Amino acid sequence: MIALIQRVSEASVTVDGKVTGAIGNGLLVLLGVEKGDDEAKARKLRDKVLGYRIFSDTDDKMNLNVQQVQGSVLVVSQFTLAADTKKGMRPGFSTGAAPIEAERLYQYFVEQCKAQPITTETGVFGADMKVALVNDGPVTFWLQV
Repeated sequence: MIALIQRVSEASVTVDGKVTGAIGNGLLVLLGVEKGDDEAKARKLRDKVLGYRIFSDTDDKMNLNVQQVQGSVLVVSQFTLAADTKKGMRPGFSTGAAPIEAERLYQYFVEQCKAQPITTETGVFGADMKVALVNDGPVTFWLQV
């Protein structure tokens, strides 16, 4: 399971002209599900995402996590993160989870985030989404479990 996380001052996702999720200060989490992923990996990745210390403390050192700064998370499904890009000029998607399993684990990841004391917003799984963000830093990390 893969999460591309971006520290943002604001982010939103729109589907068919309607905003389905929006946050201020926090993390935009682009989530990709791979074959072999399961609930244990989703929980481990949730813990890593919410605990990752990429917000500045009073000494301007990356030492605080999103919960410590009272931030929010916006979780957006992104199957292209599981692409194989090693060969050729076209990505392969054989390493990604099947759509039904990917959606199940995406929803599980979202539920696990919502079970924590943090505001969690989402996109719409499988939809054509327009994602807008203001990347703070920029600060972007690839997390994989």
